[in-house]
Amino acid sequence: MRGRHADAYSMYKRGTRDYINAYDKEQGSVRSLNGVSKEIGNPSWKRSFLYILVASLASFLYGYHLGVINETLESISNDLHFNGNTMAEGLVVSICLGGGFLGSTFSGLIVDRVGFRRAFQLCALPMIIGSSMSATAKNLSGMLLGRLFVGTGMGLGPTLATLYVTEVSPAYVRGTYGSFTQIATSLGLMSSLLIGFPAKETEGWWRICFWVSAVPAALLALFMEFSPESPHWLFKEGRAADAEAAFEKLLGGPYVKGAMAELSKSERGGEAETVKLSELLFGHHRKVVFIGSTLFALQQLSGINSVFFFSSTVFKSAGVSSQSANISVGIANFLGSFAALLLMDKLGRKVLLIGSFSGMVVAMGLQAASASSLVSSSNEVYLSVGGMLLLNA
Repeated sequence: MRGRHADAYSMYKRGTRDYINAYDKEQGSVRSLNGVSKEIGNPSWKRSFLYILVASLASFLYGYHLGVINETLESISNDLHFNGNTMAEGLVVSICLGGGFLGSTFSGLIVDRVGFRRAFQLCALPMIIGSSMSATAKNLSGMLLGRLFVGTGMGLGPTLATLYVTEVSPAYVRGTYGSFTQIATSLGLMSSLLIGFPAKETEGWWRICFWVSAVPAALLALFMEFSPESPHWLFKEGRAADAEAAFEKLLGGPYVKGAMAELSKSERGGEAETVKLSELLFGHHRKVVFIGSTLFALQQLSGINSVFFFSSTVFKSAGVSSQSANISVGIANFLGSFAALLLMDKLGRKVLLIGSFSGMVVAMGLQAASASSLVSSSNEVYLSVGGMLLLNA
């Protein structure tokens, strides 16, 4: 059995190399024709735009479920009879993050096995189930179980959206399209805050807030059925003809051969640079892995999630109405995401990262200053609120 698997694998690798060599020869002959390189310009961004929007629904849902508990937590705790139980309230807020940990842990494995289209649909399924369970919950246990299901989809969604957008976008707009996922997260957050406004005045409105989230999840599962698979994943699976068809759908016929040649080169380079997990953790790649992981960890430790979950409570203690506060939070988050959209392809990722973390340092400094004895009580509110909004941007 092991020998047959090895033979099949070697046949696949030989087939892939033959395909790569054929493309290289064909591309070489095209470039050398009369010694002239024919330039056909960039493919239209419009061809892949709709598919980027579909994938961004996963990020929209992530943002929505981050913020949906903000305005509704008080009503939920009253209706499900755990009002005043800070442990129960904390679990309702945070258990989705536990589900998110599970989802993100297995996201790479799921994509490698079934591809992006089916992985997106698997992401949408627990969100539909979890939203329905949360909306119909009769007690704390039902709400926690529903939030856990939702969290599993939340863990899958952002990773899938980021990778899919990267692999189906034309290179010249890849940074701009990559920002769409963050904008979608911001729009999801704003939508949950706006929809949640009537929750404190209208009995049972919080259930509507959860039912609403099932709609974009169902649309994600449906529209992914008509979206192209990632050409990179198809090529890796040895389905070169399907990868060509996907490129034709995403870029247009004239760009297929060039895209396939570029893909074959990256695949060949990937074979030469394949590394084991142990080499990522302890080899010469460990520095890059450490820096990337630390940046993400520090971003979370900055307290940004507390803004999404508890901004209503924080602003209320500062004497600011929850509606005004949440609108401000949503606008700040959206403006920061929109700025990244405009600047990503102009300034590059490194400059934006440095600027982003510098802004977070200033925001945390304002928060710390507001709690010190050096600031008067009349000004501490402005420093605290300003720091929170800057952190959210």
